[in-house]
Amino acid sequence: MSADDVYEKIRQKLTLGPIFAPKHKKVDELLRILWNEKEAEILSHFNPCDQLTSLKELSERTGLSKNELKEILKNPLKKRTITRIGTKYTLLPLVPGIFEQYFIARRDSKENLVKVAKIYRYLFKNFLPSIYVESDFKLFRPRLPLEAKEKLIEVNESFDVEQKMLSYEFIEELINNNDVFAVVPCQCRLIGELTGEPCKLASSELGCFLTGSVAQLAIRGGAKALTKDEAIEFIKKTEKAGLVHNCVADNSAESGMVICNCCSCHCGALISAREHKKVGTVASNYNPRFINELCTKCELCLQKCPMGAIYHHFPNKEDKSDEYMYINADYCIGCGVCAVTCPNKAIRLVKVRDDKFDKKYKIGNKTFLELLM
Repeated sequence: MSADDVYEKIRQKLTLGPIFAPKHKKVDELLRILWNEKEAEILSHFNPCDQLTSLKELSERTGLSKNELKEILKNPLKKRTITRIGTKYTLLPLVPGIFEQYFIARRDSKENLVKVAKIYRYLFKNFLPSIYVESDFKLFRPRLPLEAKEKLIEVNESFDVEQKMLSYEFIEELINNNDVFAVVPCQCRLIGELTGEPCKLASSELGCFLTGSVAQLAIRGGAKALTKDEAIEFIKKTEKAGLVHNCVADNSAESGMVICNCCSCHCGALISAREHKKVGTVASNYNPRFINELCTKCELCLQKCPMGAIYHHFPNKEDKSDEYMYINADYCIGCGVCAVTCPNKAIRLVKVRDDKFDKKYKIGNKTFLELLM
């Protein structure tokens, strides 16, 4: 089998649910950077990425001993381009999966890191939008900002407050219910920095926020640990920058362990927001409401909105009484960025839906967390 056939065979195995590795020259180039031909030959005998592969299976398929296989697979494991669960191995989809693990580890050469970053930037801009448009793939949901309950939520007294404000909708819950916190760089903004296209809102250091057992694992792997006070300060910085607190789109324990603090210029979940109005994030239960008497029309909300869903209605009347800020609710994801960054407290968040997010979210047969660890 030729090298071309080997890499094509691997590409076909990198499908999980709606996510696949497109047959494209950029993907072929990516696979050849991630794995040399000797490694690729072994990986071509792996099961698809929704299944584990044992050394016994690989030995039978390749004719190599288990020790020989372990030696060849050391480098891909070190770079985290494949993963191991117990004694078995598995391929990962390009994203989420290889992308996050590879750039969290950063154990490849600087030259390769830059090359891989350029390819992923291309795929984020040109491939992910089609996934969101055609499959309605929604991996994330926003958690509302710190102090949203006290300062941002407009409560209709005719409703039961407990029904209106569910704890898993707020970032505050993660601070209150955990004692171990960590942060890892945002891989999406990191590839922008590696390719000379840094985010204008925040650096990669204002990255993914981890709690509980996931934070403990990350700290053991070298991630930066945070105290509770440091965690609160970190979250406040992300909110000031206008980042969206995205978690997995369910209400499981997993949705409280990894928070991606996302921008719409780099992050995979939101990168097609402004141009296509299609994202990998389901809307929260809240929409913003403007209090026109408090609003100075400074347009900060318009600038910060990750979806580009806020507009300035310019006045026609002489007294400007018909001037206001307007939000297109069809495109709003209810992240609360506009409300938390408004300097005049002129925006409130109003509950408009009652989605429970109670279905365990999986991509194919794997959870998001299984693809990251």
